[in-house]
Amino acid sequence: MIKTLTAVLFVGGESRRMGADKATLMIDGKPLWLRQLETLRNLRPDELLISARVRPAWSPADIEIVLDEPPSQGPLSGLTAALRRMRSTHLLALAIDLPEMTAGHLSELWQLARPGVGVVPQWGRYFEPLAATYPATAVSIAESSLATGRLSLQPLIENLLAQQKACIYPICSDERRLYRNVNSRDDFDQLIDANG
Repeated sequence: MIKTLTAVLFVGGESRRMGADKATLMIDGKPLWLRQLETLRNLRPDELLISARVRPAWSPADIEIVLDEPPSQGPLSGLTAALRRMRSTHLLALAIDLPEMTAGHLSELWQLARPGVGVVPQWGRYFEPLAATYPATAVSIAESSLATGRLSLQPLIENLLAQQKACIYPICSDERRLYRNVNSRDDFDQLIDANG
């Protein structure tokens, strides 16, 4: 079976802790949304989507926006909508607030995916569900979680693992920085300072 890829950028958060739209933060002279889309484009996916609560003002005309079904119930709403919409064998998710993630690392995760099985990074006991790959068949588990109000992505991953629809990628210490979230102004300032 040939694997095909839909890549989706998740921008659905309200950026309350940041105090401004994270997607428009400037890093190395580029807005974060452009930086993340370029990372995903480098994977050469069959489809490229943006998952959002509402259409972002900055969204490029050539990329389809997949809106959460109202009322939005956090990242699970976006993931479920993207899984419903995709036309490929796998979905690769990337959160807007992981600016240090690289196309090379995401490509490695994609290469490890198998037919019917996604790959979810894990650090300690915590899964990284918004820098992961999902098989198309994950849609039924996501829909069930949404319908029953189990909105955290952590139990969703546990269900995927139990049903052998995902496998774990253990994050090594050298890769930990790739998964560093930028959720607050302090996080952003530390990122800028570190990259000087």
